[in-house]
Amino acid sequence: MTAGETASKDWNPEAYARFADLRLRPVHDLVARVGDLPHGKVIDLGCGAGAAADVLADRWPNRKIVGVDSSPAMISRAAATGAYRRCDLADIRGWAPNKPPALIFSNAALQWLDDHAVLLPRLAGFLPPGGVLAVQMPTQYAAPSHRFLRDFAGEMFPDRFDFTDWTPPVATPLEYARLLAPLGQTDIWVTDYVQRLAATEGVHPVRRFTESTTLRPFAEKLTPDELAALGARYEAALAIAYPYEADGTVLFPFRRLFFTLKVA
Repeated sequence: MTAGETASKDWNPEAYARFADLRLRPVHDLVARVGDLPHGKVIDLGCGAGAAADVLADRWPNRKIVGVDSSPAMISRAAATGAYRRCDLADIRGWAPNKPPALIFSNAALQWLDDHAVLLPRLAGFLPPGGVLAVQMPTQYAAPSHRFLRDFAGEMFPDRFDFTDWTPPVATPLEYARLLAPLGQTDIWVTDYVQRLAATEGVHPVRRFTESTTLRPFAEKLTPDELAALGARYEAALAIAYPYEADGTVLFPFRRLFFTLKVA
């Protein structure tokens, strides 16, 4: 990905799709833990380019599947799949369904939003009794792949990046358990995926994985030259933290937090 491509304000569907198989596995894992649902549609909240649509439709073939995303590029790609009954361009912060859905499903989206103590009860409030809020969020913040970016950007560009009082947007499993318990029945778990990334010419595989997601907020505040300088330092550190295996691949552990909430 070029500097200009990384720094785009909108999401890049092609870049995000490079690791489609790895990003889709958590969808299957989350869908498998959703039980019976009441009458109503399925909302794919933060649907992106529609990667989860076929999985949702296979599990609930007789329900309307509605995609919601704030990215024009992503929602356009999602609509083109033909898997959704409707696709809505909307910010999750202000989104509300026109009718109570049976399931609000959100895969790798809510980590971009803060104040989950307000957001999650709000989303749960849209559901009828027995309705389910099912969420998966990456929680990779302490890993080198994410920590390096904060450390290096804060050191190199302190006028734009200050992580002194920063806290991860995704809380601990215990915090979600306490937050969601008054709202219904919860199931909360964490999975560490050991992902084997293939070699990518000229770029460390972990940077290739993070550049379409984690690197975006940094790239948006940097010039092309600044981004190149940050990228060079990031690449050098990644090569040490995630060394190449004998076959040229890289092992990249990646942690994700899941929960389902069945509303009382």
